Amino acid sequence: GKLHYKSEEAPTGFSRQHQPMHLKQGLGTVWGAIKEPFADLPEPWRMFNKIGPGVSNYNLYDRGSASAACEWLKARADTPDEQPWVLYVGFVAPHYPLVVPSQFFDMYPLDKIPFPKLHPRGGYKQHPWVEILDGVIGQDHFFDTEEERLRAIAAYMGLCSFVDAEVGLVLDALRDNDFEDDTRVIYTSDHGDNLGARGLWGKSVLYEESTRIPMIVSGPDVPKGKISKTPVTLLDIQQTAVTALGHPLHDGDAELSGRSLIELATSTDDTERLVTSEYHAMGAPTSAFMLRQGDWKYHYYEGYAPELFNIADDPEELNDRAADPNVKSVLNRFEETLRAQLDPGAIDRRAKDDLAALIESYGGRETAMDLGRSGATPVPGQKPE
Repeated sequence: GKLHYKSEEAPTGFSRQHQPMHLKQGLGTVWGAIKEPFADLPEPWRMFNKIGPGVSNYNLYDRGSASAACEWLKARADTPDEQPWVLYVGFVAPHYPLVVPSQFFDMYPLDKIPFPKLHPRGGYKQHPWVEILDGVIGQDHFFDTEEERLRAIAAYMGLCSFVDAEVGLVLDALRDNDFEDDTRVIYTSDHGDNLGARGLWGKSVLYEESTRIPMIVSGPDVPKGKISKTPVTLLDIQQTAVTALGHPLHDGDAELSGRSLIELATSTDDTERLVTSEYHAMGAPTSAFMLRQGDWKYHYYEGYAPELFNIADDPEELNDRAADPNVKSVLNRFEETLRAQLDPGAIDRRAKDDLAALIESYGGRETAMDLGRSGATPVPGQKPE
């Protein structure tokens, strides 16, 4: 399924790839790396050209990925092998285009969907760093009506239910082929979606809508029904995969920030565990870093004011506490923690220099402007939509 490496020939670590989807032309959205100044595109860049019920090539591709996974599991059961195995199944949904079969779109009536929170139309003022990013890659201004916004949300939710059904088929195949009792399963995603909150769509920011992704783990050594309050990240999957297959950690692995999800799921909750995220890419005026620990979540923007949220009391991040003198010590502690790990200014400069070098490697700004601008990554064998 969806892998999104440069190409099938890239050193991905997979012994075999089935119907893989990699970056369009092995390039991706090169123009998005243009900064200082940002790219001035000859025509607007739009994510949402189609919204609503229908069937896209991505929908058909996801169905094919689920089917291929089911067939692989059946073939594995028919020819037993004592060696442990790993099967990665990558789905595109709920990625745009926001098109989904009608039975899933109709699950979310528009009159039941609330209007996005903190929308600038109601007077909300975006953080200055976010406002700049939104000016580069923002999509909300393309909607003509409130109904169109709600249709986009309904279609996204429908795509979540659509992919849920496809995941269900794979889990059914796992059970039907007698693998359920001795197979560990990790369900997660690479990012969330703002869905109009703060006038934002897509990812690219540090708010919960973008960074708080699903993480569900099951298996013979995972307690059923437990909700762990230990913060985890995608970095934890590395050690999970290595140790779950019975391999020892290599030199240096133990020093990585990840820990086995199986170990975390069976341990006492560690609510004070520190987890981080960062963003330097498309539309970002400077590097941004997120730190989450305990009840608090801290956003650092190089060259801009920080944000601080108490996630326990304010899970929707409606109230930025960064200027609150009563929690000044919390704000200071987070900045000290960040700077103890890295130099944000130096990393910001290095990120910009790396992006500039990338653009030059493709022939400079004018050439890079057209690379990745028209159409998303196509389904294998199809032209970009």
